[in-house]
Formats: sequence, C-alpha cells, structure tokens
Amino acid sequence: MLKRIIQVAFLFIGGVLGLNFLPPLYEFMNLSSSPAWLNNPYISVTIGAALLFVLSFVLSDYFVRLIAWSEEKLFKLPAADLLFGTFGLIVGLSVATLVGVAIKQMDLIAVTDFLAVIAVIPVILSIILGYLGFRLGFSKREELLQMFTGGASSKKRSAESLPTEVRELYKLLDTSVIIDGRIADISTTGFVEGILVVPQFVLTELQHIADSSDTLKRTRGRRGLDILKRLQDERASKVLITEIDFEDVAEVDLKLVRLAKKMDAQILTNDFNLNKVCELHSVQVLNINDLANAVKPVVIPGEDMQVVVIKDGKEHNQGVAYLDDGTMIVVEGGRSYIGQAITVTVTSVLQTSAGRMIFAKPKED
Repeated sequence: MLKRIIQVAFLFIGGVLGLNFLPPLYEFMNLSSSPAWLNNPYISVTIGAALLFVLSFVLSDYFVRLIAWSEEKLFKLPAADLLFGTFGLIVGLSVATLVGVAIKQMDLIAVTDFLAVIAVIPVILSIILGYLGFRLGFSKREELLQMFTGGASSKKRSAESLPTEVRELYKLLDTSVIIDGRIADISTTGFVEGILVVPQFVLTELQHIADSSDTLKRTRGRRGLDILKRLQDERASKVLITEIDFEDVAEVDLKLVRLAKKMDAQILTNDFNLNKVCELHSVQVLNINDLANAVKPVVIPGEDMQVVVIKDGKEHNQGVAYLDDGTMIVVEGGRSYIGQAITVTVTSVLQTSAGRMIFAKPKED
C-alpha cells in the first residue's frame, strides 16, 4: 500500500515539474517553433508525470525502506523529545521564511547573474535553519521545560525519570525458569523489577510438555502453567505475553536470544547452556541458580559443620550429605558413617552456575 502511495506521489510531482520546467526547456532547446501540441500545458503535465511514474518503479523500494527506517527511529524517541524537536523545527523554518522574504524584496533581482543564487537561497536557509532548530529543541528540552514549568517541576521530573526507566525493563522468561517455579517466590518479594515477558513460543512449548504422555513431563508442564497464573495474579507489575515469533528459527533458545536483542531485554533462566549462548550473543542473562548460590550461607575451608551422611559417593569410600538448602557435601572417607550424624571439616568449595558443592572430611577427635 505504501509503495502505491509513493508511486501516486511521484505521478503528481512529475506533472507539476513537467508543467513548470518543460516549457523553459523547449525554449532553451529552440523548440518553441515546434508543433503546437508540444507547447500544450496538458502535454507537458502528461510527459512529466509519465517520466516520474516510470522512475518510481526504480526508486519506490528505496523510499519505502527510508520511511520504514524513519518510522522505527521516531517510535523509539520519547514524546517530549519529539515535541520539542518539532517546535524547534517550526521556529527554524519560520526564521528561514522571514529571511527569504527579505532577500526577495532586495533590489538584486535586476542583476541577471544573481537571479539563480537568490532563488536557491531560501531553500538552503530552510534546510539549514530547520535542521538547527530541530537539534536545538531536541537537545535543550530540559532547559525549555525549566522555562515553562519552573526549576522545581523539572527537578521532580528528573528524579522520577530513573524509576520509570527501571520499571520499563523487559525480562524474558524461558521454559526452564517457569517450570522451576522459584521465579514466582522471587517476584513476590519485589526483587525482580520491570515487566516479565512470556513469548508465545515459550507458552506453546509449555503446552506441549503439559500434554506429554510421560507422567513426569506432564506434571512439570502443568506446574509451569500454574506458575504463570500465579505470576499474573500476585505480581504488582504486569506480565506481558508477546506474539512476536521468528518463523525462520526452530530452536526456542535461539528465538529467545533474538527476541532479547529486538526488545533490548534480559533473559531470566536457570539453563546453564542457554546462559552460555546468551554470553556468546552479548545478551544479558539473569540466572536463578546464580542468585540462589549468592544468598546461600558462605562456607570457608576449615569450618566445622554437623551433617548426616545419607549415601555413598561416586568415588571409593566417599559419603554424601546435604544441607537444608540442598547443597551437596561430599565427605571423603564418609562411607562408613552412612546414616550417622557426624562433624566434618570443610576442605574446599566448588562454585558453578549449576550449583555449589562442598568437599569435607570427618573431623578428627
């Protein structure tokens, strides 16, 4: 539709140009004595319109891309910046018009050599002053606001601007973090700021998991849908479900990465592999496991703790115990203490995005 409108605009512009410039061109080419039909204004309009209409088939695609690019940039601009920029543009064009009128009233038109220069000066002034006015209004928005509303309201606005920007942060939820369920508890505490975004392709994957014939998968899928419902019911700010999809990409993880780039969003996950993919694509990722590890009690080598060895480990003579938060403790030489509560001494701590593992040995009496 936009391409057709541009072609029609070329048609009208060609007719106007043909009417104004073809008769002088005939005189310049000594065609004034040509047949009368050639000097007919309707013929000039038709020729000009036909020439630019044919040219529109070559240039219309470029104009469509230019308009689409301009539309994308304008939509990203804050309304206040656009308003004051437009105000500056109007002021600049008004000044250019006044200067152009003054130049036309000067007695220089009698000089033939200056005729073309004077005709072009208003156009040049309109472009330069219009651009300078737009840039001035765009960059001096805060000062103009202070002039019209006073310094107090401007300070109040600048103080409120930061929380507004923080609230408008987008955080994409992947399938694993929804099924995990801890995001609902974290969100209830208010530590997660911004708008939680759930893409439709993630919901589709959750639905497929919930419809699985495997009992475990079906339970996990239904749990994920229940977590989303809980987020919508309990969360203070809204949970947005977006229909944006990328048909040329099959993998859900790659779709999430592309959507995060498109929306300038962060990805909330507990998937270790997705975490690495996001780092490769320079997409900011928030790993729930990293958060959980960060709030766990700090354990240092040499510290003593009371644990219950519940099973044997992978290596010879190892025992395995767990803390209340689920942290695994590997007890060297603890196999003989299975089922007993013993005091162990921490020897080392292994910290990864997948979790924390503590290595210890029975404390010597």
